Amino acid sequence: MAKILLMHGINHAMFGKRDPKHYGTFTLQDIETAAAEWASELGCELECYQTDIEGEFARKIHEAFLGDIDAIVANAGAWTHYSYGLADAFAIFKDKGPIVECHMSNVHAREEWRHKSVLSHVVNGQISGFGLTTYKLGLTAAADLIKSK
Repeated sequence: MAKILLMHGINHAMFGKRDPKHYGTFTLQDIETAAAEWASELGCELECYQTDIEGEFARKIHEAFLGDIDAIVANAGAWTHYSYGLADAFAIFKDKGPIVECHMSNVHAREEWRHKSVLSHVVNGQISGFGLTTYKLGLTAAADLIKSK
């Protein structure tokens, strides 16, 4: 069974409490519960991970590369827009499996600084703006990419 790592970055433990206009009222636990159901429907196992510490996020990507993870679905939050270190970490994993970048809000309809992803050149694609459904789409894309490999 394929294994997908769902990664959440900085401030994501505050989903459900922060800026419901952009992020809705879903908590991180709500997202992970729904994602586990969707992954199961796709015939995949899901591991979830969240941290507010950038170095730990990179270390988890390294562990995924060295371990049994077949694909990553990641919402790196604000790190998406400036963390070249995470881009380098994802580039390591990309040789192993697909990476799908996700954002609950439509980052292209928000502040100018959110329009650019420094991760975009190392991920297979980006899905944004569909709230909770973003993760269903991201998991589906990751599962399809695993199967086509």
